[in-house]
Amino acid sequence: MSGKKEVILLKAKESNLSEILREALSFTGFKNRGKIVIKPNICMPQYVPGAVTNPLLLYSLVELLRENAEEVIVGESDGYNYSCSLAFKKTGIEAAVKKAGGRTLNFSEDKFVQVRFREPHVKKLILPKTLLEADALIDAPVMKTHEFTVYSGAIKNLFGLIPDRRRIFLHPYFNEVLFSLFSFLKPKVTIMDALTAMEKNGPTRGTPVKTSLVLSSKCPLALDIVATKIMGIDWKEINHLNYIAGKIELKEEDIKAVGYSLTKVRRKFALPLADLPVRLQHEIFKHSFLTKAVFCNSDLIKIFQKLLTYYRKLSEAI
Repeated sequence: MSGKKEVILLKAKESNLSEILREALSFTGFKNRGKIVIKPNICMPQYVPGAVTNPLLLYSLVELLRENAEEVIVGESDGYNYSCSLAFKKTGIEAAVKKAGGRTLNFSEDKFVQVRFREPHVKKLILPKTLLEADALIDAPVMKTHEFTVYSGAIKNLFGLIPDRRRIFLHPYFNEVLFSLFSFLKPKVTIMDALTAMEKNGPTRGTPVKTSLVLSSKCPLALDIVATKIMGIDWKEINHLNYIAGKIELKEEDIKAVGYSLTKVRRKFALPLADLPVRLQHEIFKHSFLTKAVFCNSDLIKIFQKLLTYYRKLSEAI
């Protein structure tokens, strides 16, 4: 791949977010106009720093974009077992976005468009119409570990753009799905919320880590690779990152980190511990038929979740 993919590291705190985000957007040369969609990471129906994109960061970003953009939409899809509309309210994101002059949109309630792809196991995906009609997509993930993918960031955040909560059925072909989304949607800018990151059992049960950073790049994959270096994780061991890097022939030497010193912010993040339920789901996700058989039965899932909660409480007590 010709040309360096640059990623900027910016030291940040909540009190100077507007200034930092202006610098982040300027660095990428982003053309702020038309209809802009922002995809945050909302992986649970309440705000937990290091798990969910900071509402104040989204407020500052929307307010900044509204200086010239015709419309700014912060969009997310329903989780497997919760409504995104409820999550917008409970996390404080809906109020923050509205105050800044934007609006939130539950993609699972939008009109759908079928998009065709050429991957062996991913022939088509359903995507929200509003997203496809937008002039630009801004990816706004959180920097964290993940029980199933070890690391979660910019590329992984795109998975939530699939509005059908049954997207969990796509896990057996996860790498292909993420590559299809990455190559088709082409986010104009990625702005990573690393004000507070997460280690151990992310994406929701981990330990918050105060990192006081914002990362930005035109290339979400390059940004993910830099983020893993900050976290002390070998990106080549993250299946979806290694898969997509191979597909687009991106090498580590093609990436340049600028701004705040990478060596000053490096910290060895504690990785997720895969307990029995996580290991079991890993095995299920290896098989398409098994994944559908298990996760299409909502009553079975409720029983599984109750057993999971009981198991983990018992494990913590021992």
